[in-house]
Amino acid sequence: MQHDKLQQLSRARIRIAVLLSAAVVIIYFGFISLIAFRKDILARVITPGLTLGVLLGVIVIVASWVSTWIYVRWAAKHYDPALDEHR
Repeated sequence: MQHDKLQQLSRARIRIAVLLSAAVVIIYFGFISLIAFRKDILARVITPGLTLGVLLGVIVIVASWVSTWIYVRWAAKHYDPALDEHR
């Protein structure tokens, strides 16, 4: 029974890590694809001194921070207490 709980916990950790990693990879490669194939879109000026490319670059960075924050919050709330309980 303890072994089953530990396996469930491990699967949950892997699932959340894969989902968040996939989201970041999709966002990153989407941005890189725009750079490679649609530079004209990234060159659009949103406001003087700010292009869509710069804004999307910042969004890519912030998305990676947010995914890390989501994982840390999930681990602190679910994974760590369950692992401590198992010990």
